[in-house]
Amino acid sequence: MSFSNEVREEIAKGMIDRDRQFACLYGILLYSRIFTKEQIILQSESPVFAKLMPMLFRAVFRTELHPDVRTVSRGGDQYMVSYTISDPSQVERICQTYHIHPERREIRLSNLVNNSLSAFLAGVFFGCGSMINPNKEYHLEFNTPSQLLCSDLKKLLVGIGVNGKSILRKNMYVLYVKDSEHIEDTLTYMGAQQCTITLMNIKIRKDMRNKANRVRNCDEANINKVVNAAMRQTEDIQWIVKCGKLETLSPELRELAQLRLENPELSLKELGELLSVPIGRSGVNHRFQKIASIAKELKRSAAHSE
Repeated sequence: MSFSNEVREEIAKGMIDRDRQFACLYGILLYSRIFTKEQIILQSESPVFAKLMPMLFRAVFRTELHPDVRTVSRGGDQYMVSYTISDPSQVERICQTYHIHPERREIRLSNLVNNSLSAFLAGVFFGCGSMINPNKEYHLEFNTPSQLLCSDLKKLLVGIGVNGKSILRKNMYVLYVKDSEHIEDTLTYMGAQQCTITLMNIKIRKDMRNKANRVRNCDEANINKVVNAAMRQTEDIQWIVKCGKLETLSPELRELAQLRLENPELSLKELGELLSVPIGRSGVNHRFQKIASIAKELKRSAAHSE
């Protein structure tokens, strides 16, 4: 089951009283792609939607409405369920019940009583919402049929502390949310608390995996840094040896140079601990800088002599 359907399944369980059922159906109808004076078409590939719609119609309109229900195969196990209301009198009945003007659909908060705004948002999600599997990315979106409805929905989300962005895609005004905490707030508000917990657990696993990767990358970077530094130090010492100048180094530098040639894999700290008079990492680094300076001068002299 897709994560979107998990959300739908959970919020559908919360439609247990008429006020919430009324508000949920309002959200589905208002944000349906096709809603004219002549026809209303509600479509979804969600099996949860197919089970919920008959219950909502019965709860709100009793036996007054008779949508034409059709199921079309989309290949494999996928089916598109379509509820069509093409009787003008029934369309008018819906418009009167919810005070919907087909030519200018907008959210009317007067339709939402007894804290049923969350059920209305759940209905909007049923009608035009979807969510990508959070294991892949955090992305919740609503494909709204008009700019006005998109704007109204954006204001509604802002009212619960959720900020969304909108774009025009294939003649649909898409409102999307990418911030994981805002997605969690939206799911919780709609009544999908378990899905919120699932999302939070996924975030925790991702964070732990990312931290482990950062530690591993940091370790690899440190190892590479040590190896590259040791190679440069060894090359400097070998040049000094080639020039016959090793014995001219001070006892402290000569001891360190010999240790480096014998232990190319050791870190500065480990080399410092092996010296006859142990010193810290910074002291070892300072001595290698002196060795590098001597090697550089010998190379310059050799270049001039050529």
